[in-house]
Amino acid sequence: MKCDEEIRRDLFANIVLSGGSTMFPGFVERMKKEISALAPPNTEVNIIALPEREYSPWIGGSRLASRPPTDDLWITKEEYEEFGSIDVYRERIHKWKI
Repeated sequence: MKCDEEIRRDLFANIVLSGGSTMFPGFVERMKKEISALAPPNTEVNIIALPEREYSPWIGGSRLASRPPTDDLWITKEEYEEFGSIDVYRERIHKWKI
């Protein structure tokens, strides 16, 4: 696990399944079991599996494409190299409302 611990707990607590391949019977339960085995002790693992997740990739792409052009959505390589993953996460990704 190569990401910072501060981000890791948020990631384990907010795993969102999307796409038709997540619709197989037992997929959600198996995913939770396998990720829980990888997570540090006492870490909440939360799998979000909406019934309409088969269409989530298309819906997400449609919503993103419908947004007005804005620079706050994109991160340059230079910004990442200057600020690192924690600052980019805190200042940008964590605040996105798509």
